[in-house]
Amino acid sequence: MMKAIVRVVIAVFFLGAGVAHFRDPETFMKIVPPWLPSARTLVYVSGFFEVAGAIGLLLPATRVAAGWGLVVLLLAVFPANIYMATEGIKFGDFPPQDWMSWARLPLQFVLIGLLVWSCELLKRP
Repeated sequence: MMKAIVRVVIAVFFLGAGVAHFRDPETFMKIVPPWLPSARTLVYVSGFFEVAGAIGLLLPATRVAAGWGLVVLLLAVFPANIYMATEGIKFGDFPPQDWMSWARLPLQFVLIGLLVWSCELLKRP
C-alpha cells in the first residue's frame, strides 16, 4: 500500500513538472547549461517524458519501464540542476535562495531511490 501511495505522489509531482515545461518553457530554458544545444527542444522533450513517465507509473503494465525511464531522466537533467545551483539562477517565482538550488541535488537521488523502491525496479522476475 505504501509503495502505491509513493508512486501516486511521484506521478503527481512529475505530471505537474512536465506540464510546467510546456506552460512556461522560458523558466526551464534558463537552467539548461549553455553547452547543451537547443534549450527549448530539450525542455519540451524532458517535459514530454515527465508526463509520459507519470502516467506510466500509474499503469501496472508500464510501471517498471516508466520507473526506469524517470530514473534515466533524473540523471539526464542533473547537469541542469548543477548549473542552476552553481550559477545562482533564479527559478520561476521562487525566492532566489541558493540553499534551495543546492538542496535539490541530493533530493534527486532520494527521488531515484523512491522510484527504485516503489516500482520494484531491482526485483528479479
